[in-house]
Amino acid sequence: MQRQQFLYGLFFCSLCVLFWSTLPIALKLSGGFSDPVTLTWLRFSVAGIVLLIWQGLRGKLQEFTQLNGKQWLILLAAGTLLIINYSFFAWSLDFLHPGVAQLSFQVAPLFLAVGGMVFFKERIRWQQWACFALLALGMLVFFHPVLSGNLNGDPSMIALGFLIVQTSACAWCFYALLQKSLFNKLSSTNILLGIYLYALVVMLPFSSPSELLEMDRSQTLVAAFCCVNTLIAYGAFAQAMNYWQTVQVSASIALTPVIAFIVTELCVALGLWQGIIESSHADTLSLFGMALVVMAAISVQFITAALNKRQRRLEQLETSAA
Repeated sequence: MQRQQFLYGLFFCSLCVLFWSTLPIALKLSGGFSDPVTLTWLRFSVAGIVLLIWQGLRGKLQEFTQLNGKQWLILLAAGTLLIINYSFFAWSLDFLHPGVAQLSFQVAPLFLAVGGMVFFKERIRWQQWACFALLALGMLVFFHPVLSGNLNGDPSMIALGFLIVQTSACAWCFYALLQKSLFNKLSSTNILLGIYLYALVVMLPFSSPSELLEMDRSQTLVAAFCCVNTLIAYGAFAQAMNYWQTVQVSASIALTPVIAFIVTELCVALGLWQGIIESSHADTLSLFGMALVVMAAISVQFITAALNKRQRRLEQLETSAA
């Protein structure tokens, strides 16, 4: 039974990593026929309609009747932040290599930890700070060609792309913190459903659906993949959490930028989408920086899990002593 549980977890986690690592490539390709806001609107609309039907058939929609006015505002605020997260990440790919964008997003655990410290009074231990310092060092090493001015291309455009990714990561972290406050009222699926339907309405005036009617066959396939990716990646992530511990899943997800780099370079080697998908031309020192970032992202998950386990053990001992 344990072996079966491990294999199920491995399958769903691998599926999630595969879809999330290939998404930046699809988003990069979509830049030729759709703007980030329109594509995000399409992804949210398709996901929202599918989830609405799914939750309706399961009789789960009555959860929304439990929300009061304040909780509805929190849900809408979370939706606005997730819209920013999706749109800005897609926008960043106008300036960055897909693998670089994924790697740059790895600062999200730091933002989330700081947010938890500020809003939920959670404590950040020195071991976690050490991981975050390693992550920052890895980022600096990875982007050393930009900092030294030895990179082919416009450093200001790369810096702008990095800033856009950080805005996306920051928005995602605030979304996650708001989502956490709704878990006692709504399931994660219904939270996403509410956000998707909210995005369908509020993003429509800023979208250009007419662009989507002019897509050719290959562009339609790219757009369809982006929509399917939204559903499958998050669904696989949720299923992986059912079979594996959170720290195992989080550590595996941290490998996403590595897979994104490999897949992107493979596309370049095969001559796919020439002129759109290009090699990062990362040198050995940059690859070492990427390894530091991934190592830090994985380490902080295991250290956090160990510290939480230790804290629970101490609380149990204090309770039994009392």
